[in-house]
Amino acid sequence: MRRRTVLTAAGAAALAVPVLGVTPAAAADRRRLEIRGMDISSLPKDEASGAVYRRADGRRDDPIRILADAGVTHARLKVWVNPADGYNNKKHILPLAKRLRRAGIGIWVDFHYSDTWADPAHQTKPAAWADLDVAGLTRAVYDHTADVLGALRRQGTPADLVQIGNEINGGLLWPTGKNWGDDAGGWGNLTTFLKAGLTAARDTTPRIRTMLHIASGGDNGTSRWWYDNVVADGVDFDIIAQSYYPFWHGTPEAAAANLADISARYDKPVLIAETAYPFTLESEDATNDIMYDPSQLTEGYPATPAGQSAWLRTVADLMANVPGNKGLGYCYWEGVWTYRKGDGWDPADPTSGNAWENLALFDFQDKALPGLRTLGRYRS
Repeated sequence: MRRRTVLTAAGAAALAVPVLGVTPAAAADRRRLEIRGMDISSLPKDEASGAVYRRADGRRDDPIRILADAGVTHARLKVWVNPADGYNNKKHILPLAKRLRRAGIGIWVDFHYSDTWADPAHQTKPAAWADLDVAGLTRAVYDHTADVLGALRRQGTPADLVQIGNEINGGLLWPTGKNWGDDAGGWGNLTTFLKAGLTAARDTTPRIRTMLHIASGGDNGTSRWWYDNVVADGVDFDIIAQSYYPFWHGTPEAAAANLADISARYDKPVLIAETAYPFTLESEDATNDIMYDPSQLTEGYPATPAGQSAWLRTVADLMANVPGNKGLGYCYWEGVWTYRKGDGWDPADPTSGNAWENLALFDFQDKALPGLRTLGRYRS
């Protein structure tokens, strides 16, 4: 995820979806969710910029320990190839992984295959790969994936989960791996790159679970269009991963219907790889936040700590109600990205601001919000 306009994939048809017998929040059972994760990619840079983290009672502590004590099971770490600010790369992933392993939190690696943000509207090749042909890019994807995952395994912190690409509705490594539009390289190039990354993951970490991640949580037409093409080309992966933000991706009922359909259609477990909700519509800096207006809110979920916590319960119930016990869980996106000068959106611009601090799981006084405990303990 990043601050962006969500791509509607070209060629995706509106398809009929099954209507579930219950709404996501009406679960009668207490099925445990295996994955109750948080993306913490910003943490090393935020800490280097002076961020501190406090428990709900105000006591300052190591944020990793706070997450572990709250019940968070997995931490998601994005990986860029050669970022302008030097963060979100292997150098910073390795020590963070050691902290996570000591705390008993599983490691989830999110490859962007870019030097910067990759999402439905942006999939820019790393500068060092810009002139490579399909064969060269295939080798680069394999080598980069194997390099990072191999280093994690060698230091005794093997990854548990891996994404081959981030929100790749439109493909990756544009335009060569783009799957739609006049400048598209085509599905064949995209699936070649995906197979290279998946092979590298399994070669270096045989027990790792692999996922392919798009941003269409409530959009069944795009979901079927995308996974139908990938599966038809023989791409072998373990988990269907979706981003699901209610302000972009539809109602909980639409997401429940989509996840029920695609988990059955492909006979694979599903995972919400990204979700979030604001605890306030105020901002801590001068940057216009992604969520700033009451019209952006979902009915029944106010922009308050209680409303944020209620949203997480709804997402957890949604996943617990995926038929056949195929809902693995969910991940909160960048719950530790609090405002600190120098840790903004643009890795090339240290003066850029943070448009996310009102969606973090720590408040403007750096204290853990109730949603953190909901994330870790509800359906644990």
